[in-house]
Amino acid sequence: MLPIDTSDLQNKKNLLAFSGGVDSSALFFLLLEHHIPFDIAIVDYGTRAQSKKEMAHAQALAQKYGLKCYTTKAPEFQSHFEANARTFRYSFFESLMKEHNYNNLLTAHQLNDQLEWMLMRLSKGAGICELIGLEPVSKREGYTLVRPLLSYSKEELLGYLKHHHYPYFVDESNTDEQYERNHFRKYFSDPFIAQYKEGIKRSFEYLRKDKEALEKTFETVYAEKELRIIKLHSPTAKAKATDLTLKMLGYLLSSSQRQEIEKEESLVIGGKWAVELQNGLLYVAPYSTVDMPKKFKEQCRILKIPHKIRAYCFAEKIEIQNLP
Repeated sequence: MLPIDTSDLQNKKNLLAFSGGVDSSALFFLLLEHHIPFDIAIVDYGTRAQSKKEMAHAQALAQKYGLKCYTTKAPEFQSHFEANARTFRYSFFESLMKEHNYNNLLTAHQLNDQLEWMLMRLSKGAGICELIGLEPVSKREGYTLVRPLLSYSKEELLGYLKHHHYPYFVDESNTDEQYERNHFRKYFSDPFIAQYKEGIKRSFEYLRKDKEALEKTFETVYAEKELRIIKLHSPTAKAKATDLTLKMLGYLLSSSQRQEIEKEESLVIGGKWAVELQNGLLYVAPYSTVDMPKKFKEQCRILKIPHKIRAYCFAEKIEIQNLP
């Protein structure tokens, strides 16, 4: 048995994002061995012949061990498959979290995934908060995202499955180099981890501590629905605070967007998110253009509510007099 930290999982309702591959299969059996309660959810993208077998395998496993198994079929994505698949996948998981009152969403990201993420971000330009994108525990809107396997390499998880003769599938699309992540995996992260695994593990531990220190330069002082107000203790913390806040809300910034945030005090990101800095407070909310009555606009002016935030507050009936 591989040891995993179960402190965030005991006496909670846990949902495992399952695929039948090496990583999620290893986490599946580790949860069973550690007597952690959980159910599973799996997405069929319909892009591979074996996907139906994986769905049937997931349902059979759930039945065998007395678990619930939630399934869904993704639409056919015409472009940007990885990004669209991720959005669809997490939308499905989050709907289950809300509908069935799960506390934790468990994903099987491991050490190789961490390094792939870092190298991909490094190639595009990123700071420490962006480089360390995968956290063991992340608070999201209405639930907690937990990644118990970040300290284990793919090789260790595969060895665990083989030692116990546990079943798993190999996704042949993981070798398709049209996907950026697979290219980084084949030529950079996997060879690097094969030689320097222990050093890489220690480096991620040190980097997380450095990231925690950086995050003390700001704090969220107000949160309602998808509105966040963050107090900046350092003017240089604006981009980092925006990046981490939007990540918690399910939106990932590009390097060019982070650069734009550093330069501008009022802007709209990707046509979806309003970001405004005013008097040391950073306001982040979905961008809205609904019509507002003159009385509400005047209240906003008196209370000094940033312009791009006002429509969302009106549409969501947020009591603006309670804002800091």
